[in-house]
This record gives sequence, C-alpha cells and structure tokens, in this order.
Amino acid sequence: MAREVPSKETLLEWGVTENEVGQWIEKLHEIWTDDPEKIWHKARLDLLSPQTPFSAHRGLYTYLSEWWQESNQGLMPMWKPSEETYSNSNIKKILDELELESWEDFHRWSVTHRINFWQYIIHKLDILFDHPPKTIAEIEDVREPNWLPGTRFNIARTCFENNSRDAIAIIEGSEDGTIRNISFGELEERARRVAAGLKALGVQKGTPMAICMPMHAEAVAIYFGILWVGATVVSIADSLATPEIEKRLNIATAKLIFTQDVIIRRGKELPLYERIKDLDVKAIVIQKGNVALRQQDISYSDFLKEPIETGPVPRKPSDHINILFSSGTTGDPKAIPWTQTTPIKCGADGFIHHDIQKGDVVAWPTNLGWMMGPWLIFASFLNRGSIALFEGAPTEPEFLKFVEQAKINMLGLIPSIVASWKNRGLWDNQTYDWSNIKMFSSTGEASHPVDYHWLMSRVPGYAPVVEYCGGTEIGGGYISGTIVQPAVSACFTTPCAGIDFTILDENYKPSDFGEIFVIPPSIGLSTTLLNRDHHKEYYEGTPEVTDEMVGALGTPVKEQTEGWEIKLRRHGDVMERIRGKHIFFRAHGRADDTMNLGGIKASSVEIERVVNLDEAVSESAAIAVPPPEGGPERLILYIVPQKEIDKETLRKRLQQAIREKLNPLFKIHDIVFIDTLPRTPTNKIMRRLLRKDYMEKERSSRK
Repeated sequence: MAREVPSKETLLEWGVTENEVGQWIEKLHEIWTDDPEKIWHKARLDLLSPQTPFSAHRGLYTYLSEWWQESNQGLMPMWKPSEETYSNSNIKKILDELELESWEDFHRWSVTHRINFWQYIIHKLDILFDHPPKTIAEIEDVREPNWLPGTRFNIARTCFENNSRDAIAIIEGSEDGTIRNISFGELEERARRVAAGLKALGVQKGTPMAICMPMHAEAVAIYFGILWVGATVVSIADSLATPEIEKRLNIATAKLIFTQDVIIRRGKELPLYERIKDLDVKAIVIQKGNVALRQQDISYSDFLKEPIETGPVPRKPSDHINILFSSGTTGDPKAIPWTQTTPIKCGADGFIHHDIQKGDVVAWPTNLGWMMGPWLIFASFLNRGSIALFEGAPTEPEFLKFVEQAKINMLGLIPSIVASWKNRGLWDNQTYDWSNIKMFSSTGEASHPVDYHWLMSRVPGYAPVVEYCGGTEIGGGYISGTIVQPAVSACFTTPCAGIDFTILDENYKPSDFGEIFVIPPSIGLSTTLLNRDHHKEYYEGTPEVTDEMVGALGTPVKEQTEGWEIKLRRHGDVMERIRGKHIFFRAHGRADDTMNLGGIKASSVEIERVVNLDEAVSESAAIAVPPPEGGPERLILYIVPQKEIDKETLRKRLQQAIREKLNPLFKIHDIVFIDTLPRTPTNKIMRRLLRKDYMEKERSSRK
C-alpha cells in the first residue's frame, strides 16, 4: 500500500529544522512516486547531504524501507551506481573485453573457467616474469595447485617497473597536519638502501626477517627491501605484548627484527623497543625518541647503506615472501605463508572489487602485522595507485582531515573506527570534504548497519561501502561487493571473482543460512602452514559435493571444474543469504571457537589460558557475542570462580593480564559467574551454548 509524504511533525522528529521543513515537504512532493526505492535514490542525490542531521537520513530511509519490505522485496538499497559510475568502472571494461552482459555473467565465467580467469588477471596486472610460465596452473589436486610452473619472478619488480618513477607511491600524513609525497623512485631508492644493508649483514634468500612497527613510509621501504634480496618478511603487529611477539619470532625462526624505539601518538611516547629488548633477537631500530639500544642492536640510520645496484632477486612462484599469523582454535597462532603468487590475488580484488585505477589514492588504517597491510601495498601498487598512510590514531579528527587533504578515493576501515567517529560526534561541529571518495570498504569484523549508513552519508550523494571478508589464508576476500551493484550497509553482494562458496546447514544441506565452505582452487588460497597440518585445518571432515550444492549466486558446484575433483574447503564463517529484488549476504560470526575482537582474530583458548592464571579463577570460557542490534563482537568471559571475588575487581585484573600478555585491543565487555561450564562427553567446552545463553539473556533484559 502506498504511503503518504511524511508529515511536518514526523520530519521535525527526524531533526529537520523549522526553517527547512517546508522545503523538505515541497521537495518530497516533487519526487514522490509509488516506488520507495526511486524516492530514496532521488532524495539521497537531491535532498540529503553530509550536513543534514543523520537522524533525518535514517528516518527517511527507514520510512521508505518499511514500505518497500511490505511487498516482500528484501532489503532496499541505500546506494546504486549512476550510469557514469558504471561506465567508468573496471568491471565495465572487463565486461566489454570479454563480451559479457552483467556482473553475474562475469562471475559465472570466472569460476567455471578459473585458469582463463587467472590468465586474464595476470595480463591485466601486467605481472613481470623473468621468462613466461609453462602454463597458468598444473592441478592434480585442487587442494595443492602448482601455480605458474617453470618461471621465476619477484613481485617487487612489477610494483616498481610498472609505475613511473615520478608517480606518487605514498602520501604520508601526521597528526600535526604535515603532508609528504613520496615518489616510486624515492621509495625504490629507500628499498635498495635497505637491501644493501641486509646484504652487508649476510642475509640470504629465504631468510625470515621480522617487522614490528607502525605502517609508515619507512616500514613499506623495509618491506620491499626484504623482498628485494629474496628474503621473507615475518609480520608482527606492533600492538602485541612481549610473549606474543616472542611466540611469532620462534614459530618463524626469525633472528632479526626491524622495529622502532617508541610510537608517538598525540605527543606521547608509547614504548615498542621495550617489548623486544629482552628477546633473543637482533634488532634494527628506527629511533624517534632517546631510548638507549642494546650493544647487539643497530640504529636504522647506521644500518642503511648506499643503494644496491642489482634488481630484485627472482624466486620460484611457491617461495614464501611473507609469514603472517592468524589465530585458530588452539593457543598458538597459525603461521600462514604468502607466496610470490599471493599478491596477484590482492591485485585482482583491488582491481575488480575496489575499482582501484591508475592514479587512485587508497587508504586503509592498518599494520604490516595484519594481512591488510601487505594487501594495501599490493592492491594499490599493482593497479598503479598510491597509498595514503597516516602516522597517528585514525580515530581522531586529524585523520578525518587527512582523508580530505590527501584526496583519498578508496577508504578502507574497520567498524570500530567508524563507531568511534559517529559516537563521539566528530562531524557535529566540523565538516570534512570527502567528495573525492568513490567508495569505502570494510573488513576485520561485523559491521553495524546504522554506523555504516552514517558512513555512507558522509559523502555527497552517498558512497557505497564494499564489505570485504576473507582471511590471511585466502590472500584477500571470498565475499565482497562491487561498485556496479546496489549496496546496503553491513551487507555483501557477491562472492569474489575467481572464487565461490556454498552455504550449508548443520546437516550439510544447501541453505540460505549456515556455514561457509569455499570452493577451490584460487590463487591466494594457502596450501601449507608452518605450524599446523594444513589438510586437517581446512579439508579434513568437510562434506562431499552433491548435485544439489550451488555457489553463492547459483552456479552449480559441480560445474566449477576443469577436469579436477572438487573438494570443499572449511572457512568457519556463518553467512546468511537475503533474497529479494536484490540478493545480499550478511555475516553472523564464526562457526568455530575463533573470535574477532577489534578486527583481530583471537582464539578462545589463548584468552582462557591467560584468564586461568588468575588465582580467583578455577576455569573459564571466552566467547564473542555481537550486540543485539548487530555490529562488532564483544568479549564475554564465563568464569567458574575459585574463591569469592567482586566481579568488577576481577574484570580490571583480567583486563590488565590480557593487555600485558596478549593484546591491549582485547576489551572485556562482561563477566558472567557460573557454577560449571557445559561440556561434551569428550570434555570439550560447549561455547556455542554459552553464546546462546548470553544472547537470550540480553534479549530478555531489553523487553
């Protein structure tokens, strides 16, 4: 049933001022039809602006969306591409070149012709080889494909040779408002100086070299310097506590680490070298403070040498360039190697799903310790774009100004950053010109629909949020969005190009709600782990493919083969497919005991190990629960107390222990005392029951 134009009283409730309410009613009458979606898209372009109170954005969208849903059309898009956006997109160029009609046609082709797809991507990215590979892939087993056999290359060569030396590689900003541009020529010279320093230390091909520092221009130069000599980067996040840094160094057998003495944030010096100096590792230290170094360590300025004259050392496609870490369901993090081919996956996702084009400026507040750090480098440089790096806290107003000053085109975020901006009202008294942004992207944790509607509304006419989910072991995403499809906040629109997944219920039957199983092969998918059984982690016990199983967009799983036997790969995410006029997907957390806290994967076991050291704790169970309205997961601890103790006292004590032994970003939301933990007959803690229990109690308390 058609709805009337909102009344004056309703508009005032939404925050429209008395002075503007007449203009609103007049404009709404002009654009009002019997199609709420058309009304909305006219309103976001012609009526709403970043200066409009967000309550008015939200009120109008909710009013029209409820009307839309009365006709069972699913979710109503908040954004859809203009003809200009569609025509200028990388995807439109692909469709024209391949003579395909739609995104759905292209995705189907990419997963039913996987060898051709990756051949096409390698050509589009102009990956440089010492000599051509014999073929794109030799596949006897989809779980262990041999990509690009018979060639040698170094991905650093493509990053530099395919970009003009005068083109901007990095736009670097700081909290004092200073902006510096670093060209590809300058970045290459810095990388060559790092490479020369490593050669002087006798570093050989394959040597593991750790980096633990914020992501700034010098960190990127160090990253490429390590790749230049054919060594392997060991990525360690600068937020980790000493025991976690040591654990990662030992797993990767790294005996040398690049770090810095202090991290400067808002005029304060935060110690970093302090967390490393007691470890059995030689440190090369960027000095920003006045911290004295151990005798065995070297200042970064003394380490650098005259630029090495030789080019990047060629490696086999399967050689490791980067060891990254991701938590599983045991205490030790999974050590996941990226090979020379993994950056091709980053480049593909950047080209297709993030529409990175030559000269685009790409920003994503992150760290080389997490996969999005290397991803940002490769996705940008392989597509001839620039990266914008801010040396400071991305939650502060200075970063919002940096986004404007650097003229960022694609801004990637994690939901907790957006929530901080919105909840603290950083736009209330100051507006920023974000008109250069053509899209946002988001990864790391579940997005909050209202927060991300607010984010989309910060750009005149709105900019879409391309949700992006995958993992370190995928080298990028398995599900995302595009700039050619309608967008709704906190929802995905498609599996990534060249890869697909099927959604299965608890009985392994096709479903619109259930666990994700990825359909290999794809460049980027891991084939080994340094400290785990890769087959057991991802393939053991996965269901057999049946005729009924289909990919996310309906392509039968059994059609996604070129003569090989299809095997499903476990990923652990729970996903919902929302049908209607447009198909959307919404994430619902993890199926296993891995949690996502502040964009960082953590296992229940590693948190429980620290919690159980407290004398007041008999045993514990750590779970992650999303808020009732959706959004990033919160850490909940179920505690069987050893003795009587005040809950708040225990919370503060355990928070301190987690900060010191694991990560200061892991915040305890709540503690629940319990007499006994629910367990299976084999004595495993039933964390799913605890999650269900907590969510039901929250729902009851809100009634």
